[in-house]
Amino acid sequence: MIRAAVFAAGLGLALGLLPRGGTAQADTAGSAQAAMEALRAAGASLEQAEGARNRVAALTETVRAYEAGLAALRAGLRQAAIRERAIEEAFASESERLARLLGVLQTIQAAPATSLLLHPEGPVGTVRSGMILADVTPALAREAADLRRQLVEIATLRALQEAALGRLEDGLQGVQRARTELSKAVANRTDLPQRLVSDRQAMENLLNSADTLETFAGGLLSTAVVDSSVAVDSADIASAQGRLDMPVLGRVIRRANEADAAGVRRPGWVVATRPLTLVTTPWPATIRYLGPLLDYGEVAVLEPGEGFFLVLAGLGQVFGKIGEVLPKGAPVGLMGGAEVAPDQAFLISTAEGGGAEATETLYIELRRNGEPLDPDDWFVEAD
Repeated sequence: MIRAAVFAAGLGLALGLLPRGGTAQADTAGSAQAAMEALRAAGASLEQAEGARNRVAALTETVRAYEAGLAALRAGLRQAAIRERAIEEAFASESERLARLLGVLQTIQAAPATSLLLHPEGPVGTVRSGMILADVTPALAREAADLRRQLVEIATLRALQEAALGRLEDGLQGVQRARTELSKAVANRTDLPQRLVSDRQAMENLLNSADTLETFAGGLLSTAVVDSSVAVDSADIASAQGRLDMPVLGRVIRRANEADAAGVRRPGWVVATRPLTLVTTPWPATIRYLGPLLDYGEVAVLEPGEGFFLVLAGLGQVFGKIGEVLPKGAPVGLMGGAEVAPDQAFLISTAEGGGAEATETLYIELRRNGEPLDPDDWFVEAD
């Protein structure tokens, strides 16, 4: 005979099992779904870019859209994996009490209703047990509902991850196609004004003699002849102080004058970014130099205003020609490295965090009249 007192004790021990999920499932699923929609839109924009009048601008926006969508989708996948792991760890840590809860639920379901009302102390004990059960049962029902919800959430998260991995693969193929088309469009571009005529011999001498970025930037002033007949954008970059967009999608990992692992301090930013990420100019600028420089890898030196030099170093591929005048947001080049396969990227991001995929670094330095400026005062970091 099963008595009410036994149930009351068992139910009381079984309560307080699992952590509440709140809106975690809705937030994670919503973010991932929004990212997948963004990638679909990027795919559509790639098709539209084929017939665009300004293919370079259209393809630049398409690559940016792909990169933003892929970054958001990776973040959504990472959050889904973290949430799933948290639920499973909660189940594992509460396995004993979870088993007790399930046992009580099964016993209640199997026991005859009349036997639940019996108590060895007679009617008074039965009434007291009934009162205890009346208090305990709603809490038990809440725990059971929460358990059911979290099991459903795990199933939903796993289905979401499977769908997102497929979309991630499509997105990686799409962005690679867009990058290839962009490279071709830049190579075929003939409509940019040519403000400077480069002195090749002077440039070669400067490259051979410069031992620092500072001396190279200073020597650039004498390596080209300005064609005053070419009209350029007259907007003053000084008016954009504190409002310049980041040239690349990434995260600042070292700020001006912070020492690196070797103790070296530089006056610019080091930005961690993913392989092959597009680099653009944050302001209309004249290309003063493109190519390898010292130990900086591929470098683009831009002149966004009188007396200003913007140095973008560490690229894998550069676009354009010295002397060309680029509009704001124009492609300057791509980061180096190779894109990671979707399944490998997923394993890396969930096991080591999102930063594990940001294997490339872009060095950003801004100078005015030869003196370095703190990028903190000029650029707006992405959220």
